[in-house]
Amino acid sequence: MKNRANKNILGIKPYIPGKPIAEVKRAFGLKRVIKLASNENPYGPSPRVLAAIARAARDVNRYPDGNCHELRQALARRMKVAPEQLVFGCGSDEVIVLALRAFVNPGDEVIVAKPSFLVYSIASIAVGAKLVEVPLKGLRYDLEAMKKAVTPKTKIVFIGNPDNPSGQYISKADVDAFLKGFPQDVLVFFDEAYFEFVTEKDYPDTLALLRKRGNIIVSRTFSKLFGLAGLRVGYGAASIEVADLMNRAREPFNVTSIAQAAALAALKDEAHFRKSLKVLTRERDFVCAELGKLGGRGVAYSKGCTNFVQVRLPGDSTATALALMKKGVIVRDMSVWGLQHYIRVTIGTPAENRMFLRALKELV
Repeated sequence: MKNRANKNILGIKPYIPGKPIAEVKRAFGLKRVIKLASNENPYGPSPRVLAAIARAARDVNRYPDGNCHELRQALARRMKVAPEQLVFGCGSDEVIVLALRAFVNPGDEVIVAKPSFLVYSIASIAVGAKLVEVPLKGLRYDLEAMKKAVTPKTKIVFIGNPDNPSGQYISKADVDAFLKGFPQDVLVFFDEAYFEFVTEKDYPDTLALLRKRGNIIVSRTFSKLFGLAGLRVGYGAASIEVADLMNRAREPFNVTSIAQAAALAALKDEAHFRKSLKVLTRERDFVCAELGKLGGRGVAYSKGCTNFVQVRLPGDSTATALALMKKGVIVRDMSVWGLQHYIRVTIGTPAENRMFLRALKELV
């Protein structure tokens, strides 16, 4: 059937998610396996959120609110934007897809950093865009080179901030310089999936930029700090005009009723996610300190402002990731990103982090 397939789809390398715990247990006959590959919050949602999920489950015979009314109102107040400026998706991945679907025609150009979040490239190719990849400078976005890559055919520039897989962030000064003289008819999409983990004072206020410019899109998610990865609910903010066009490209009931109820309850339970943030930040610092002790064995790390750490290894990343998996530790092999000597490790619970560090020390 390949001869009948959409030719754009044939050009996509499928996204390969981290292996589930049950599969690794079966494959290697293990009793205990930890997953540190998908940047999930190991502490999950609060009892308050679980109660909201249970209540919402009673009405799953009904279609969800296609407008996400209550969640829309709560986020509009929180973000200080008009409710009409919000777009909801099945995870923030879908917000990325909606922007491309609404604004990119076959042959239009989309600019991304390389390597960066794989969905930017996958979704761009799917709509027939010409992908313009700008190499990172070290582990950071080369915004100057990305700006120079803009042509009359450019429709969207994607900026992950903080980025995945490096975990690095772009400062306010860098963003301001990038936007100075930037074409108003080219969209700048700031993907802020890890926004809640950032404490740096020079992190840009993209919502303030949105109030001044009509070509800004900001996406965020409930999958990371809020612990709702399995429910898939993300959102984006844009001008009313841009949001309207993106919503026209959206499926009518793309966010489930359970996901909406859970997200709304999570927003109201600030004490829980603040506690998660505190513990995860402390554990990230601990993991980085321990990785630093392995510098003599050829290990290096990139400490970002997310809930994961990118680790450079002395040997092949695929072989090391497999060896760690056999020890019951699932990490992300970065060779898919073209980074042959890197793995990405999610910050887990204290016990999980120590299990990973023990296994890594045994291997290097």
